[in-house]
Amino acid sequence: MNREAALSELLSTVRQVEVAASRLANDSMVGAYLSSFKGRGMDFEELREYLPGDDVRHIDWNVTNRLGRPFVKRYREERELTMILAVDISASGDFASVGRTKRHLAAEVAGTLAFSAARSGDKVGLMLFTGEVELYVPPSKGRRHLLRLLREILFFEPKHRGTSVAAALRNLHHRLGRRSMVFLLSDFLQPTDRTLAQAVGQLSARHDLVCLHLHDPGEAELPDAGLVTLEDAETGELVELNLSRAAVREQYAAVNARRLAELNEALQREGVSTLRLETGKPFAAGLQHFFEHRRWRRG
Repeated sequence: MNREAALSELLSTVRQVEVAASRLANDSMVGAYLSSFKGRGMDFEELREYLPGDDVRHIDWNVTNRLGRPFVKRYREERELTMILAVDISASGDFASVGRTKRHLAAEVAGTLAFSAARSGDKVGLMLFTGEVELYVPPSKGRRHLLRLLREILFFEPKHRGTSVAAALRNLHHRLGRRSMVFLLSDFLQPTDRTLAQAVGQLSARHDLVCLHLHDPGEAELPDAGLVTLEDAETGELVELNLSRAAVREQYAAVNARRLAELNEALQREGVSTLRLETGKPFAAGLQHFFEHRRWRRG
């Protein structure tokens, strides 16, 4: 394929994802997004004496006790928020047993979130990571900026194949100043250890972290396919298995189920909102319901 044809195909793919993401980021999605995140960030504005009708929950008791009369803190709602899309582009993201790859799903979901943010006037930034941070695009606005983000998610060529979610989250913790919304999109195909839990807890303590677990159903169970050689996409390790044996398939399914349970338990323990999205299923309704449930849970 010559350069012109390759460029045309690239632009066509980006355009298709843009159209799909724009269509999904409709009024109802934007509404769910706004109600879930707007108003969560508050900037301190002033300290003044208490007036009848003020919310007693805003009384500053240290100042009140020191001066002998009640004072309240006043806050100003942050009207403009910052969204960061942290996308796992390790080699396992190119796997697909049905429909699209996990990386293509990540682009569609991230695009939907980005267009929803743009329609409410928020800035969007991007981090692409594998075992290391591969690319960081600072938050900005505008259609050209959003199209660049989609292009990078779809076609950026990483230098590494492995995965380290913890390293990516630690990088964001040090990089981000003001409170931000962080959407982490990953298949989490790595051990759920203390390092990951600590990084999740550290980032979520300062920012609004949401984990979107990209899952391919082909990773949950192995088919009855006889003697096969499987390659780990991230390490290159080869394993020969006899998939005609039910015991082998059952053991694999049990190990995978245990891995998912440990991941869910670790994220819940850190109080992080999590949603699993499958490559072979539509995601818009689930994402909207997730936002609405999140708003209800937070009151």
